[in-house]
This record gives sequence, structure tokens and C-alpha cells, in this order.
Amino acid sequence: MTVTATKRTRSKPDVFSPLVTAGELRGMLGDGRELALLDVREEGVFAAGHLLTAACLPLSRLELLLDRSVPRRTTRVVLCDDDETLAQRAAAAMRRFGYRNISVLQGGVAAWRAAGFELFSGINVPSKAFGEHVEHACETPRIGAAELKARMDAGEDMVVLDSRPASEYWVMNIPGALDCPGAELAYRIHEIVKRPETLVVVNCAGRTRSIIGAQSLIDAGLPNRVVALKNGTMGWHLAGLALEHGSTREAPAPGGAALGRARESAARIAKRFGVAKISPAELDRIRRDTTRTLYCFDVRSPEEYRASHLAGFANAPGGQLVQATDRYAAVRNARIVLADSDGVRATMTASWLLQMGWPEVSVLEAPAGAPRVEGVEPPRVLGMENARVDGVSAAELRRRLDAGESTVVDFATSIEYRDGHVPGAWFAVRSRLRDALAKIGEAGDWVFTSPDGVLAKLAALDARGITAARVRVLAGGTAAWIATGFTLERGTEHLASATDDIYYRPYDGQSQVEQAMKDYLGWEVALAEQIRREPYLTFKAPPV
Repeated sequence: MTVTATKRTRSKPDVFSPLVTAGELRGMLGDGRELALLDVREEGVFAAGHLLTAACLPLSRLELLLDRSVPRRTTRVVLCDDDETLAQRAAAAMRRFGYRNISVLQGGVAAWRAAGFELFSGINVPSKAFGEHVEHACETPRIGAAELKARMDAGEDMVVLDSRPASEYWVMNIPGALDCPGAELAYRIHEIVKRPETLVVVNCAGRTRSIIGAQSLIDAGLPNRVVALKNGTMGWHLAGLALEHGSTREAPAPGGAALGRARESAARIAKRFGVAKISPAELDRIRRDTTRTLYCFDVRSPEEYRASHLAGFANAPGGQLVQATDRYAAVRNARIVLADSDGVRATMTASWLLQMGWPEVSVLEAPAGAPRVEGVEPPRVLGMENARVDGVSAAELRRRLDAGESTVVDFATSIEYRDGHVPGAWFAVRSRLRDALAKIGEAGDWVFTSPDGVLAKLAALDARGITAARVRVLAGGTAAWIATGFTLERGTEHLASATDDIYYRPYDGQSQVEQAMKDYLGWEVALAEQIRREPYLTFKAPPV
């Protein structure tokens, strides 16, 4: 690769950052080597137009996401944004954290488009496009909302399985559906369905997890008729049909005979798709290889993971790992090792990742007595090791607000802020802190907060170079305010930054929801054709 001339950043003229042109980056994307292409704009901006295999790591949350997203400090990294400004700031931060192989896309995403290359809207695009590829390649059968409702009303023998996590299922679900997240389908199905005549319908919010879930059961050899619900809960809603809200039904875990059948199915999947197994000794060997990036994921449910898991494995429920692979593994062509407690869910997940084009995916054969740990290890926040920021309790903040002595700035996401914040607090995006404080105006005493207080501390450290006013954080974040029993305020009255910090799903909006759903479903379908114009991402045809 040829690296072009270096350039001084706008904010720190003493820092130089290597630049790569769009053409050079295009070559890197197709060379088969490890590459972390990181877009450091806010997620909402990213969703408006980004490079196909870019992972979104907003500068405002870089310290929270970077270590688990790009764990190896010598990984080849290219940063991109609109005009190099944020990317140069991110590069300087990454160098402080020990990263050494960083370049910046010259001219940002505009230069990529000017070179005649594709930009993609939305998020998790590789996974979404893969779902459309699978439906076409496998001719995954589907059923429309109207036909499904008619069959339900007729009392036909069927089961509807919602392949989303419980948190999404709780928001809205098809009446009577059981929650059974993606990788759990082949694991739990034999405990749910006892008769080969039972129709099995798999749904999600839109299309991807419906397709992948239904095809998982078909590939696993389930004798029943299996179909994906066309357009998921959005399609159901657009058909004028009622959804349930707040449901907690879940598919049961398999007993002895059902688990045995699930393991038999997984063994057939492993043979068909070439899923490799590795021993703990082999895992130890590749962990010592500092020339390659390794991701270790436990693909079971969050509840099982918290109860007990292998040390060094992060939780990535299998269905979500396939649905949003770029969110979990930002380094393309890295190694991935999957684990569970039964071999079924890891094998099913591995088969899909291999078809998505990940070259080295394996399943860990952990002995029954392998040491395990409980709980969830907090993610490592870079740059906080020796940071000291003054705090204020919720009670003291309440007193100061009543007296008009403090101004609160909230660094939650814009949806979190909309749904509840400290009364009178301003919403701000950390990467735009200077402009946000200027918009709010003079304050004798700033108090920063965020849901758990961590992002607020990072923002407070930034503020030391921006304002001479006193800056403190709400100890324990907004969660502490709630725990104290103080009320929250809803709405978006005090916006110091634009609310493009995150991607709003169709059902996150408060107006024109139906049109947003139609647009989203059309976008998913169109991805299959658009990705053909970017040949560096290829999916594998399923073996016969």
C-alpha cells in the first residue's frame, strides 16, 4: 500500500496523521488481510451514508468501545469521517492508547463517493444484505401477515417464534408468539414442537432475523414446514393488525431428548458447512499469537452468560452476532472463536458467520470441568485509569438546581434523553462539547451526567480544555438520580446538540412511523443489488 503525504490536523497542528486515498483504501479492503475501518462520526450521521464494511465507533464514545472492538494495538486501522477533522482527533486519541498502525481516509466519505464508490445508508449493512442474499440463494419460504392471521383465526396447528432478544420482543410482538432469539431456535425447537404437522413461523421486526431464523431450522433438518413472516412485526402492523406489548413469554430450554435431537442437528450443520472445533490448548496457542486479532464470544443468552461463562469470552447472543456482526467484530478477517454450553448454538452461529465470509470461525470444545466465572466484566474504558473528576450527589444536585446554582448537561443518547432526564438538563453530544457549551451559555457551575456516569466523566475531562468554570459529574449518573427517588423530565426542550447521535429505527420515531417502516423494508430489499457494486464483500453460496 502506498501512503500519501501527511497532513496537519485542524485542532492540533503539531500532530501529523497519514492519509490514504479512496483508491488505496479500496485495495486494502480487498487484500484479505485484517483491517479495522472505523467511522468515527455519530451513528445517526453514519447511517445517512457510509462505507459498506465500516464499523461505527463515534468519537464521542471511542474510549468506551475501542478496546473490545479493536483489541490488538498493532491492527491496521483506517479512520474516516466527513472531512478528516473527527478522524484526526480520533487518531490522536488512539495513539495515546497505544495504537500504532493508523491512517485516515483523505477527504472522508465525500472523497470515496467522488471516486465512484458506493455509500450505504442504515446500520449493520453487511448483516442486513446477507439476509437478503440468503433468502434469494436458499429460496427461504415466507408467509404474509394476512395469510398468517387467517390461519390463526382458523385455529390451525402452528407456533410463531419471535427471533429477537427479549428487550425487543417486549416492545411489540405478534399475538401469541413465543420469544426465541436467533441462535436459540435450533436449540429449543424440539422442546416446543412435538408434531411434524405443526407450522413453524419465524418473525423479527423486519426481515433479516426472520429469514436467517427460518433458514436455520430448515438447514437443521426440522421436518415441519417452516416459513419466515414477510416483513416481520412491521409488515403485521402495516397490514392493520394489532400487536401485543409487554409480553414475557419465552420458549423453554430443551430437556434430555430434545437436547439430543438439537445436538444431532448441529453435528449435521457442522459437517455440511465445515465448522471447525478447537481444543482449549489450541485456543491458548492462538491467543498467544500477537500478529492476529482474536474475538472470543459466548453466544448464549445474557442470563446464562451472567450465571456462568468461560473467562475471556464476551457475550454476543448468536442471533444478534449474525444480525449486527460489525458491532461486535470491527476487525474484518479476524479470528473468531465461539462457545456455549451444548455445542448447538455456537455451531449454528459459526455456520452463518462462515457463509458471511469470515475466514476463520471455530467452536471451542471446552471440557465440562473448565473453570468459569460469574457476572459480566465491565468493559475497559480507555483513558480513565488515573482520571480524577469531582462528583456531586443526587441530593446535593437537587438542592443546587432548586437554588438555580447549577446547569446540568446530559450525555445520554438522544432517545434516552427524550425518554427521561434530570429536570432542566441540556442534551449534548460529547464530540461537539465546545459548541454545546457555547450554545447553553455561561454557567457558574456545570454538572455533567449520563446514564451510568462514565461518559459524563470523559466529557468532564474534555471540558477542562474548554471552560474555566467548575465542572463536576453527578455521582452514579442519572441512575443514581432515579434510585434516590427523584422524578425525571421527558421531552427535548433543551438541545445543545443535534439529535443525530444515534440511528432511529422506524418505531423509535414519534411521527410518520408507517412511512418510516415502508422505507426501511424497501431499503432492506434493495441492499442485495447495491452490495454487488462493492465486490470486496462476498458471501458464500450454501453447500448442496
